[in-house]
Amino acid sequence: MIDADKIKQDFPILFQSVNDEPLIYLDNAATSQKPRQVLDAIQHYYEHDNANIHRGVHTLAERATTHYEEAREKLRRFINAASTKEVLFTRGTTTGLNWVSRSFGDSVIEEGDEIYITPMEHHSNVVPWQQLAKRKNAKLVYLPLTADGFVDVQKSAEVISAKGKILSVCHASNVLGITNPIKELAELIHQQNGYIVVDGAQSVPHMKVDVQALDADFYAFSGHKMLGPTGSGILYGKEALLNAMEPVEFGGEMIDFVYDYESTWNVLPWKFEAGTPNIVGGIGLGAAVDYLEAIGMDEIEAYEKELVRYVLPKLQTIEGISVYGPADPELHTGVITFNLDGVHPHDLATAFDMEGIAVRAGHHCAQTLMRYLDVHATARASFYFYNTFEDADRFIDSLKKIKEFFKDGFI
Repeated sequence: MIDADKIKQDFPILFQSVNDEPLIYLDNAATSQKPRQVLDAIQHYYEHDNANIHRGVHTLAERATTHYEEAREKLRRFINAASTKEVLFTRGTTTGLNWVSRSFGDSVIEEGDEIYITPMEHHSNVVPWQQLAKRKNAKLVYLPLTADGFVDVQKSAEVISAKGKILSVCHASNVLGITNPIKELAELIHQQNGYIVVDGAQSVPHMKVDVQALDADFYAFSGHKMLGPTGSGILYGKEALLNAMEPVEFGGEMIDFVYDYESTWNVLPWKFEAGTPNIVGGIGLGAAVDYLEAIGMDEIEAYEKELVRYVLPKLQTIEGISVYGPADPELHTGVITFNLDGVHPHDLATAFDMEGIAVRAGHHCAQTLMRYLDVHATARASFYFYNTFEDADRFIDSLKKIKEFFKDGFI
């Protein structure tokens, strides 16, 4: 079992007071905190190796290039991509999904084709496909969900047709706390000679992901949700598909040769990485992978499951609380979304903040899902492996206290 109290010592930001209360950070689905090891890697780069990569022959440039490409290899191994050619550095999940929809989508979608998404998708996995459907006069189709909020594979098999070219789905929901059956969905769309795109923002930080075992055609995720810097991320794509795609950004580094009136492109993965990249972001993300692997992704997933087994039943016993997603802790990730009768989620989150507890409130960039659930907004507590059982107790105790305040007018 993970010793969260010990691990917490690596995260300096967690040792502060908010509104005169010790900070409890439960907004990990929005962004994770960063351990000293990642902060040290960032500082070391700027103090010792700061130079542009791939272009210089001087010592600093060569060191920076080496560290950056070593980070790419760490990410390749982390998700079990077949080659570093399949691992593209991006600004995050949103960038990766936009690259796929704009380039690959434009090349394979024709008028009348179908693009499949689900009601639970983050806006970054909705809007790009809406725009693609408009550009190509294609049809955007929403796949059905089970009562617990999973994509219903059996009913989806009846929806997905020979017109289906792309299925884009989150691996884990940032609201419902579910993990979708990606391999089964990949099989469905591949049977129609289509392609699957996976939003892995909420899965890669919390579980072991093998893109080859999942048979994902594309898989995008963000560094900042997995202990890495903001503005960093990865787009995985099968090599043959990436080779067939056109770049969507143009400039330095991604070219092979620039003639007067046309240009040729660099080889993978640099074909898509125009301009000076977020070098320190990539290096910091590599350091985050080192940290996660030292603990073990299976251990992280198991510990978070223990936290959910502990906190979810306690939450469900509080009168007036509605929890969204599976009621069974065994089916639930560390993302727990809920509402308290009669209290707006923003007021609830503000009250938590007065207790020193950071939770999220709003539509969580999932307005389609809010309409599906018939709510305007929800509150969300999202746990990570540096959260302790004491954090969970304070969350539950504070919620009970807040409930009494809104009921009786004192706290």
